[in-house]
Amino acid sequence: MTGCVWMGVQMYWGGLAVRLVLNAIIGPRFVFMANTLPASANVETANLICFFIFVIALIPLIMVPPERLQLPFHVAFAMITSTLVGMLLWSLIAAQGAGDLLATSSTQEGSKLSWNMLYGMQSFIGGWLGGVLGQSDWTRYSRHQNGALLGQSFAAPLTVCLTAFFGILITSATSVLYGQIFWNPFLLLLFIQSNSASDPATRAGTFFAGLGLLASQMSLCIVLNSVSSGMDLTTLAPQYINIRRGAFIILVIGVAIVPWNLVNTASTFLTVIQGWSIFLAPMIGVLLADYFAVRRRTLHLADLYIGGPTSAYWYTAGFNFRAVVAWAMGLWPLLPGFVRTVRGEEEYSGWDNLVRLNVFIGLTVAFVVHFGLHMVFPTCGSKGDSPFVNTDRGRFEDEQRAGGRVSADVA
Repeated sequence: MTGCVWMGVQMYWGGLAVRLVLNAIIGPRFVFMANTLPASANVETANLICFFIFVIALIPLIMVPPERLQLPFHVAFAMITSTLVGMLLWSLIAAQGAGDLLATSSTQEGSKLSWNMLYGMQSFIGGWLGGVLGQSDWTRYSRHQNGALLGQSFAAPLTVCLTAFFGILITSATSVLYGQIFWNPFLLLLFIQSNSASDPATRAGTFFAGLGLLASQMSLCIVLNSVSSGMDLTTLAPQYINIRRGAFIILVIGVAIVPWNLVNTASTFLTVIQGWSIFLAPMIGVLLADYFAVRRRTLHLADLYIGGPTSAYWYTAGFNFRAVVAWAMGLWPLLPGFVRTVRGEEEYSGWDNLVRLNVFIGLTVAFVVHFGLHMVFPTCGSKGDSPFVNTDRGRFEDEQRAGGRVSADVA
């Protein structure tokens, strides 16, 4: 679900990056293209054209095997890092400082300010929960158990915080230059192009910035959405769906959800982000409790690949009711406040405070309930470990060797 939604949203942003590049190449004719779509469409004609250009360009990359994507990802990282640093230096130099946004005093105070600060933190964390759940799709390629520890504990938090900090500085500085506040880099660059469409320096700068953002969105569409979610879809019908087919299914769904309706206003998009964290936080609580508290970081590796009652992880007809109950218990306290948020109700309610703490509450409740249910209703094989034994491969190799000996004897 999250992969489908994120795929659509990031493909739409990728379309904006395509528009930045085309605006810089073609010039004013494309920058000021007439919008032939009604306001109810929530998307302009040029943006829609660029969206489908991005989708078409993404298709060949989805066909590349995941193990061959390491070098393209390194190139994309260098491009987006250069873009981010370049935009930061340009904005600070052009504005002769970071602007006044950082020194602006709060319009709220007391408990209302505190709860809204927590709400902002939850929205930020909620936007990354999908990536947290999907990391195992890539970390499973590590050569040893702690192979991804450095990236998860150091590199990821550092890059996330630096990106957010750079974004605040760029927004503050450009607010001095243009008298408007742009939190979205795509909208900022498109605004710059609309004000200086014929300036060669502007066209060159926005062209390279657009290329960096384009590489970023293509990488994210592959890493976090198409390949990762494609791996998940293979478990539903492995005889029909492989990673590549699953990735194409995610792409089609991402287009079908008309993602521009999700990002047409900041409030709508923040509500969507918050909604994901409400559903995902209990899932993370279940996973943490199951691996660290119930199984004590041990697994029966061979049983992970057995889809039947002989597996230690078959539970009841293939379902672990403890995990389902724990997820539901972590979710339900957050639903009333979430509904109130979606409706835009302003009258204070205690449910609103639970939503502002949704990650911590959902994760903690699900963790405790899942661990408690496993203590009350223990399962066979919930503890201990055993090595992976590929018996099918062993039999195949034995048959090959036996066939070779028979052929030699006959000869």
